[in-house]
Amino acid sequence: MQAQPTPNIPVSEFYWTLLHKADKKFSKIRELPYYHRNRHEYDAYFYKVFKVYTQLWKFQQENRQKLVEAGLRRSEIGEIASRIAQLYLGQYMRTSEASYLSEAYIFYEAILSREYFKEGMFQDLGLASKQLRFISRFLMVCLLLNRREMVQQLLNQLRVLVDECKRTFQETDFKEWKLVIQEIVRFLKADTAFMNIRPLRYSLVLDCHPDSLPHVSASVAKRSLRLRDAILSSYHHNEVKFSELTLDTFRMLQCLEWEPSGSFYQSSGAKNGQNGAPASSRINYSQDIADPTLPPNPRKAVLYRPSVTHFLAVLATVCEELPPDGVILIYLSASGAGMYSDATSPSTLAYPSDRLNPSRGQSKGDGSSFQAGCLQFGTHGNGGMNSIYPSDLVPFTRRPLFLVIDSDNSEAFEAINGVQKGETPAMLLSSSSSYPFASIGSSRQSSGSLFTIFLTAPLQAFCLLIGISGSDIDMDTYNKAEKLLSSSFSDWGSTLVTSDTIDPVWAQILSDPFLRRLLLRFLFCRAALSLYAPTFNKKEFIPKCIPCLPASVLPTTAACQTVILQIVNVFGATGKFVFSEGLELPENRQGDSESMSS
Repeated sequence: MQAQPTPNIPVSEFYWTLLHKADKKFSKIRELPYYHRNRHEYDAYFYKVFKVYTQLWKFQQENRQKLVEAGLRRSEIGEIASRIAQLYLGQYMRTSEASYLSEAYIFYEAILSREYFKEGMFQDLGLASKQLRFISRFLMVCLLLNRREMVQQLLNQLRVLVDECKRTFQETDFKEWKLVIQEIVRFLKADTAFMNIRPLRYSLVLDCHPDSLPHVSASVAKRSLRLRDAILSSYHHNEVKFSELTLDTFRMLQCLEWEPSGSFYQSSGAKNGQNGAPASSRINYSQDIADPTLPPNPRKAVLYRPSVTHFLAVLATVCEELPPDGVILIYLSASGAGMYSDATSPSTLAYPSDRLNPSRGQSKGDGSSFQAGCLQFGTHGNGGMNSIYPSDLVPFTRRPLFLVIDSDNSEAFEAINGVQKGETPAMLLSSSSSYPFASIGSSRQSSGSLFTIFLTAPLQAFCLLIGISGSDIDMDTYNKAEKLLSSSFSDWGSTLVTSDTIDPVWAQILSDPFLRRLLLRFLFCRAALSLYAPTFNKKEFIPKCIPCLPASVLPTTAACQTVILQIVNVFGATGKFVFSEGLELPENRQGDSESMSS
């Protein structure tokens, strides 16, 4: 029921009482962690807070004149709108429900267009700070929605505002806001239009509808699992980020969501168009953001440089609440380290070579020496305090896991296979060595991990590998290669679902569109790097999957090599790859009807 003052209480007094109540609830929910036990309790409290702010917003709209006469300022109206937008953004980050993100955009855009914080801004440092924080949060929403024209507009406004504040409030240090500007500029320089030629999100215009995906035989896959939750985290020195979203986790986050229906193609179709419509064309986001025929987005916990205990606590919570048909994706991107070689090692896992000898098996605490690798999620020198070990994940293998480890020490996580507690995890492991880019001088610090780019934007990753950047891409050539790659993914998917030798671990996740797409992109990544001349026959540059996939999709097969040959031929880069002798393009064969198997 809508709140109304009693006849004995003035409108202004009732408003301030309602505002105080809303402020108290907002402070409490802001302190609650996004990820904790009993999500229903959090949801219930969110709706209580949201209800109060909805009442407050409607009340000030209906009684605007009386409240203005009683001293209500435009900036205070803007503060209410900003907090409602914050609630929506926070709920999106907690649930991955895209409609919350669209609602946050609508409120932030209203604040911008109505200039709620403009009046008196350069006479009041507090008001100026509110405007700066509002623009920064709106930037994040626009990045998540891929509204790049609006991002650029907000960035320009932020620059001007910081410079003006610096001149007006000379005693105040605005170094922190200069760093925010540097962050977003660096982020946009790395996440270019070329990286967003097509949406990173799952688009029904470009990807298979989940209902049309072929199914694995019931004799091979005893069950069908769905991606329900994901935990995404990275930790690298000087990595590209904006706020608490690193470039790698930003790409993975988008890769695990549905593209808003049609919004990508409502743009003018410019040569290097971005996701989303131009800022000048108004979209009804609340209607356009989702396709009702699609399942909800998997929930994602994006953890920025978490402590190991926080990471494990979140993982435990997600495991506790995972539905029976669910699988959890864990994406970890960090530098590796090998540590300890005695019985005091925090890890109880031996390397795979130890498990090949049953007499050695797992460590029994008898002083037998082994080495355990880990990922560094903090500064060195603290022993295991900042390290995530393969053994840390073993207790959680009671539930189905899909691990994506992007690290120079990813192979250490092979040790989980064989000591799991009930469910064998599916693992995609990056190479142990950095990839040699062709000629663009790229690196993780400037563009993010190539392995992650292959999983989220595979053709762009391939172009980076062979030295083609966004500035010199020919779109007709790119589109031709895109069609070839899409057709190849379809063929590989059919090969996997009809294989009699596919491991049940992979068979049970092939009906999930997100996990299937990641797996097929991994095959492309592995094939490209296996045949790329600078990494040819060098195991340290080749990513791995655990358990093994069928031999029919190995890079050594004529089928896989033909896919790479066709794509490199489109780009005129055949000289940069090493193919089997006698391999020819399909159109160059004369009546060759032999099978393309190895």
